Amino acid sequence: MHHALRKTAAAILGVTMLAAPASVAAEEVGEVGVDWLGNDIKIEAVADPEVKGVTCHVAYFDRGLIDRLQKGNWFEDPSNSSIACRQTGPIEIGDIDLDEDGEEIFKSGRSLIWKKLVVKRIYDRSNNTLIYLSHSRQVQEGSAKMSISTVPLYGEVEPPVTR
Repeated sequence: MHHALRKTAAAILGVTMLAAPASVAAEEVGEVGVDWLGNDIKIEAVADPEVKGVTCHVAYFDRGLIDRLQKGNWFEDPSNSSIACRQTGPIEIGDIDLDEDGEEIFKSGRSLIWKKLVVKRIYDRSNNTLIYLSHSRQVQEGSAKMSISTVPLYGEVEPPVTR
C-alpha cells in the first residue's frame, strides 16, 4: 500500500475510533472472520442495566480496513444486526420505563456520526414479557432492518410497578 494512502487510512481510522462512543455495558464475546478483506461478525454480550439476570447477545457486521480502502466508502456500515436475550440469573427488575416506546439500554456508533446500533427494552404488560429490539438509528433514511427477542417473566418475578 502506498505510504500516503496508508497514512490517510490510519488518520481516518483514528478519528472514527475517537468519535465512536465507548460502550461500557457491552463485552465482546465472539468474532468470526467472513472474508480475507477483514470483514467480521462481532458478537457482544449486553447486560440490561435495570433488569438484573437478563443478558442480550447482539451480533453485527463490522467492515474491515481493506474493504473500506478497496470500495472507498469509508463511512458506510450495514444496518444488519441480530439479538437474542435470555434469563442468565435470578431476575430483579429495577426502575424501568413502562411507556410503549420503551427505553434505550445500549447504543454503539456504527459510523463516524450518522449511524448507531441501538437496543431498546419494551415491557409488554398484558403478557408480562420484556421485549428487546435491536435496530439502526440514522440521521436520515432510517433502516427497516431490525431484530427482536423476548424474555417472559414467570412465577417468582413480580411485574414492574406502573409509574
